[in-house]
This record gives sequence, structure tokens and C-alpha cells, in this order.
Amino acid sequence: MTDATTDELVLRTDADGVATLTLNRPEKRNAINRELFRTLRRHLLALHDDRMIGLVVIAGAGDHFCAGHDLSEKPHADALGWLRREVQTLELLTRLRQPVIAAVRGTCFTGGLELALAADFILCDESARFADTHGKWGLVPGWGMSQRLPRRVGQAKALEMMITCRPYGAADALAMGLVNQCVPAGELDAAVGELAATILANSWHSNAENKRLVYNTDGMRLAEGIDHEIMRNAGFDRDAAARRQRFHDRPRGDAGSDSR
Repeated sequence: MTDATTDELVLRTDADGVATLTLNRPEKRNAINRELFRTLRRHLLALHDDRMIGLVVIAGAGDHFCAGHDLSEKPHADALGWLRREVQTLELLTRLRQPVIAAVRGTCFTGGLELALAADFILCDESARFADTHGKWGLVPGWGMSQRLPRRVGQAKALEMMITCRPYGAADALAMGLVNQCVPAGELDAAVGELAATILANSWHSNAENKRLVYNTDGMRLAEGIDHEIMRNAGFDRDAAARRQRFHDRPRGDAGSDSR
């Protein structure tokens, strides 16, 4: 391997309850090869039970998020088996108990877009460009594009992206609901940090359970979803009483009401 050692293909840094996973093949626009996928999987498995981490950020080294699958890599001998392994890895990302933010600069194409769609939030700056180019190469999605993209932007817009293979700028991505927030160039890290701080100030238990309930009930009828919510409810956080007490003990000049 010439671009980086295996352990360096995805870098993990932890700070203040946030784990940042950085795809680290900047000279390839962070295109995904099998070793990068294996490294990413190891990090996700480690994060699953890490109670010191309340939020995960996925980013790309350099000026780009991810150009997608590295098409210069020879196909795996067991192509279908490896494809299942890859999609299971992205599902690990979605199923993390921690909320996940994809921080997108520059290119976010095809497999890179599928990776971003596996996150809970997508933030970008004005340099971001998004595209699904499976059709350009005679390929068919296998990492969740046909499922996650329509759920994110609606069926009509998803088909437009998938069938035209056109790139979309950051403003278009914001308008269609593909990204949660778009900021000027140079302000992405600050925006991610602000959102992370807002999320981490809330109960990590509540964050995890809200995420679980939303994903586990996807596709259910309303009555079934409500039954699931109450019958599989994980209960209150251990510090719920202390949180309420802090609210009631606050100086009465503070803004807010006595409601939750």
C-alpha cells in the first residue's frame, strides 16, 4: 500500500465526548478501498460500546469528503460476499448509539454519498458537490443509495440524481433537504462543533433512544409505531431527576417556562 499504512487510512481523534473519524487518502480524494473499509469497521465496532463518546463525526482529510469507491482497485474474488460486508459496515454506522454527523467539503460522490447518507446529520460548506454516478460506470447501488436517498430527498429527486448522474452544489443540496445545514467556506468545523455541543448538552441516553426508536419503527404504520414506542421504551435517564431539579433551581430571571 503506497498511500498510507492500514492503521492510518481512518484516523480517530477524541475530544470532549466527540470521536472524529477522518478518511485519510487525500491524494485520492479519500476514495474507499477495501483496507479503508476494514479500518472503518474496526473503529465503528470499538465505538459501539464506548460510553465516553456521545457523538461521532465522519470527515475527509484535505479538501474533499469522499470520491466514492476506488475504481482502480481490482474486484474482490467474492464480490457479492464483500459487498454484503461493506453494506453491513455502513449499517454499523447508522446503528451506532451515538448521533453521527457527516462533515462534507468538496467531493461527495456515489459511495461517498452513501457513506454520508448513513449518518444522522449532513453538514457541508459551499465547496461541497454531491452526485450519484453509479449509472456513469454501469454500476447498480449496493451500499444503500436506492433506499436512503429517497428517504432523505423524496423519490422524484432521488431518481433525478441517480439517473442523470449530475453533480449538485451545496445550495441545491440544502434546498432539496439532502443536507441539514450549509455554511460558508472555512466555517464548517465551527458549525459541526456548535451542533455537537448542542447535542451533547442533552441526555446521551435520550439521544440514543430517540435515534433507536426512529430507525426501528421506519416503515411501520402509526399504530404499530406507537405500540413499539411504549412497549420497547428504555425508560428515563438516570440523571433525569437531577436535570429537572436543576431546572427548578435556576434563577427565576432565566427565560423559559415550567413545561418540559
